[in-house]
Amino acid sequence: MTENKNNLLALDEAAQNLLFREARTANAFTDEPVSDEQINAIFELVKWAPTAMNAQPLRVAVVRSAEAKTRLLPHMDEGNRAKTEAAPATVLLAADVDFHDELPKVFPHFEGAREMFAANEEGRVGMAELNSGLQIGYAILGIRAAGLAAGPMTGFNAEGVSKEFFPDGRHRVLVAINIGKPGEGAFYDRLPRLAFDEVVQTF
Repeated sequence: MTENKNNLLALDEAAQNLLFREARTANAFTDEPVSDEQINAIFELVKWAPTAMNAQPLRVAVVRSAEAKTRLLPHMDEGNRAKTEAAPATVLLAADVDFHDELPKVFPHFEGAREMFAANEEGRVGMAELNSGLQIGYAILGIRAAGLAAGPMTGFNAEGVSKEFFPDGRHRVLVAINIGKPGEGAFYDRLPRLAFDEVVQTF
């Protein structure tokens, strides 16, 4: 008898489907609002993502108001503009290149951590972007765990969005994610995935 691979996972099959198999990038949303409570609940999951030295460099701007959307939309690529305008919320996920200022709090057993990074901006940028990317993956799962659909996008003027919503110049927006309840025609057909043997080597 072939063993059911689902039985090897700690998550039940419904959770596996919600987070992975049945989840898709959403391209249309209803007008049902995304609440502060939902945003907070997502954050309380996502904050546990692993990052090097517990640095947690991800910073988030939640765009919901008409005024904020007006500021965001000119920076979106044409193909992403209408769905971003229609989404009840868009979160801008940015890497804080000054994350090292928080190291005394989040990595307190390494007393010289902040000073080590202070003189190495190039190293900080690389570490901030890599570890923010890890947190972004968790953010997508957190959105799905809240029963919402996620529409992650990189099709926008990142420099323009960063200047608009993080004018200090120390944050670099990497991804924008539209979130909400999926609307009619939200999902395209599932595209193929590479097979295990095409991706994984065991040594």
